[in-house]
Amino acid sequence: MALTLRLLGGLTVAEIAEAFFVPETTMTQRLTRAKRKIKDAGIPYRVPVAGDLSARLAGVLAVVYLVFNEGYLASSGEAPIREELTGEAIRLGRVLRELMPEVPEVAGLLALMLLTEARRTTRVAGGELVPLHEQDRGGWDRALIAEGHALVRECLARNRPDQYQLLAAINAVHTDAPTAAATDWSQVAALYAQLYAVSPTPVVALNRAIAVAELDGPEVALAEVERLGLTDYHAWHATRADLLRRLGRSADARAAYEAAIAATANEAERAYLSRRRGSLFGG
Repeated sequence: MALTLRLLGGLTVAEIAEAFFVPETTMTQRLTRAKRKIKDAGIPYRVPVAGDLSARLAGVLAVVYLVFNEGYLASSGEAPIREELTGEAIRLGRVLRELMPEVPEVAGLLALMLLTEARRTTRVAGGELVPLHEQDRGGWDRALIAEGHALVRECLARNRPDQYQLLAAINAVHTDAPTAAATDWSQVAALYAQLYAVSPTPVVALNRAIAVAELDGPEVALAEVERLGLTDYHAWHATRADLLRRLGRSADARAAYEAAIAATANEAERAYLSRRRGSLFGG
């Protein structure tokens, strides 16, 4: 997957390392070993036949999703969002949908990207990242939302839920709510619990904790977040900072915001986090 992202997806080694949560030097070594293995084993480059698709699908879906993620919140560079990457990932998702119309996870990935892309124009304002609950929902792309919701309903009818379908369903709940306050957080938390059952990663647990904060309060959620210990992940620090802020622990929140700012190179995200940090003590 990493080699595909580098040679076909056009991502830098640093961006790929960010996606896989490893140091850049580690990713450089992995890419070198992969290229050497292909050369030494004489593995040919050829377009797969129909019978090859199922065995390769998981890797292909992951590559497309990682390309989309890098576009939706760039890990480096001047542009906070890279439309050329999100657009290309969606194009590839549509191609996969044409090739494999009966596979629920293909529909799920396309739905996930469409529902996320529908919010793109409201994600940055004044050079600053705008979190979901603050976005102007009137600016969301309703055509993409309708298409994404239809795909989610199709997945539900097939009743074979997996990673991308569940992520799409979560985004469907968010985009179905007319206001942030109307979000069905109990459904979001339940879907994240399902997702954790099929993909038990710390990042999934972190996102579930955000839903738990809305249901059971920031103190309960903070305990879950602390246990994860994702000290190299900027979103962990940002989530922790927000929970500490809500608990009135301003000094701890400030330190967490500073850690989050140091851990991301996305300037729009840094601007948002810096403003939140500054608001702790009245500016």
